[in-house]
Amino acid sequence: MGEAVKDGREEVIQAWYMDDSQEDQRLPHHKDPKEFISLDKLAELGVLSWRLDADHYETDEELKKIRESRGYSYMDFCEVCPEKLPNYEEKVKSFFEEHLHTDEEIRYCVAGSGYFDVRDRNEAWIRVWVKKGGMIVLPAGIYHRFTVDSENYIKAMRLFVGEPVWTPYNRPHDHLPARKEYVDNFVKKAINASA
Repeated sequence: MGEAVKDGREEVIQAWYMDDSQEDQRLPHHKDPKEFISLDKLAELGVLSWRLDADHYETDEELKKIRESRGYSYMDFCEVCPEKLPNYEEKVKSFFEEHLHTDEEIRYCVAGSGYFDVRDRNEAWIRVWVKKGGMIVLPAGIYHRFTVDSENYIKAMRLFVGEPVWTPYNRPHDHLPARKEYVDNFVKKAINASA
């Protein structure tokens, strides 16, 4: 009795503030001391997360419910590793360019792991480590970037509403409606609420 209920998502998704080091992007980049943030804090930035059964994604009822409720009609897989991705080093560097999309970015890690970095309200980088079984949704208009971790392997299910549009808009693209909506819904609202 009296034990806090552990959020099962934290076994497959962890988040922390990053240091300013220019070392290899695939390293964890923890601050010293480490500064973790909760998945609830991520949700305040519009980043949603789930823990799912990656060994049975074909028959997972929870995934089916999420897809139906959020309208994710399109699905494919992307494997990021030296053996499967032509021009691997170049691609990994391009994924790490800060950018936004005009639609949600939905990634469900079915094998391996990787880092999705997002900006907080004060422009600080938060590193989100997604491991097998973790699914995240980055809202349209959030500045972010991606890299594999030091294992150099992730297999992710990509979900999308309708036909996929993967166009990245490298920063700055603050004039896009998706960015303005993101700022209104997640940045200004929080600032006004705390005022």
